[in-house]
Amino acid sequence: MSFDLLVRNARLADGRAGVDIACAGGRIVAVEPGIEAEAGRVIDAGGRLVAPPFVDVHFHMDATLSLGLPRLNTSGTLLEGIALWGELKPLLTHEAVIERALAYCDLAVSQGLLAIRSHVDVCDDRLLAVEALLDVRERVKDYIDLQLVAFPQDGYYRSPTAARNLERALDMGVDVVGGIPHFERSMADGAGSLKALCEIAAARGLRVDIHCDESDDPLSRHIEALAYETQRLGLHGRVAGSHLTSMHSMDNYYVSKLIPLIAEAGVHAIANPLINITLQGRHDTYPKRRGMTRVPELRAAGVNVAFGHDCVMDPWYSLGSGDMLEVAHMALHVGQMTSREAMIWCFEAVTTNPARIMGLEGYGIAPGCNADFVLLQAADPIEAIRLKAARLFVVRRGRVIAEGAPRVSALDLPGRPALVDPAAYAPREA
Repeated sequence: MSFDLLVRNARLADGRAGVDIACAGGRIVAVEPGIEAEAGRVIDAGGRLVAPPFVDVHFHMDATLSLGLPRLNTSGTLLEGIALWGELKPLLTHEAVIERALAYCDLAVSQGLLAIRSHVDVCDDRLLAVEALLDVRERVKDYIDLQLVAFPQDGYYRSPTAARNLERALDMGVDVVGGIPHFERSMADGAGSLKALCEIAAARGLRVDIHCDESDDPLSRHIEALAYETQRLGLHGRVAGSHLTSMHSMDNYYVSKLIPLIAEAGVHAIANPLINITLQGRHDTYPKRRGMTRVPELRAAGVNVAFGHDCVMDPWYSLGSGDMLEVAHMALHVGQMTSREAMIWCFEAVTTNPARIMGLEGYGIAPGCNADFVLLQAADPIEAIRLKAARLFVVRRGRVIAEGAPRVSALDLPGRPALVDPAAYAPREA
């Protein structure tokens, strides 16, 4: 038998080593040791980690790479970022949004990031960004799964045309219903927006992803209403609460009631550690709150938790490189998740967990799955996060679409090795 691609001597995230991965017709057809067959291309993994592609389940592609347009966010706050985006929106052109989005998709592919859920603002009556990202989704469909969320950035009720525009965007083919209840004029309007948005999703058979309680205010409790609406409408497994940063500031008694409600409703949680740690706690002196939601506690309760990148070089965040290992690295530190088991889970939070939220079909390293994966310069998930490991090969549907060189340094020191491989220093479990 002949295969299109054969990867030899791979290590998998579950710890299996010495595994070969055979691909044909865009699918994985075998994952087992010692596959003896011909292939159009053979890659020797050399005992390194082969993982399913990275997934970013929370991003803003309409704003990406717009840093400095029309000015910089000098305070570094969420509210100035929103105001700055409001200044930029009238200046957007269809072509510029597409150009920046495609450039970001190129960067994503180089990082092994092959699935992205992007929120797109629907509060511009032109729906220019919606049209542009629908165009981008079509252009990149062969190499990135791009899922779009109709996001009323200025508030579903607060913005006078947002409700109508959200329906228009969904009619145009946007995939997911979004919202931002804590940005409404009152708590009551926030709860009302969740009721309306979840009813729209239920009627259309769509998923829901809400910017929920992205605030330092412990009384911002819209996640409770989101869990209620999910339960009431039978949307279990189709709803995500993104950010949930107010939970960092809530009292423990209330959280002890809240987290079981989230778990019972099957609501997914999406933390965005790079942006949460940057934007939250801005009004604190010391002690200063970390801002990221209660990831270990949510996870312990059985809630599916994922990490998102959120922003790259835009009004809210001036850094970023499309590297989901950087996201996991920050989350691990902020959440103090430093046991070996927790660090391995952090790798799942940028791969398998967000894939569940997006409902990606054929995701994983197993026979019958899509032949989509990344070979990393690391032996295991912990090492991959520690080193933010180089992507040596990125494969989509059994075809190599990106290659990178190993990260090594040459030394000229008497009596010392000629080359330093950062992946050579990891401790190994007995």
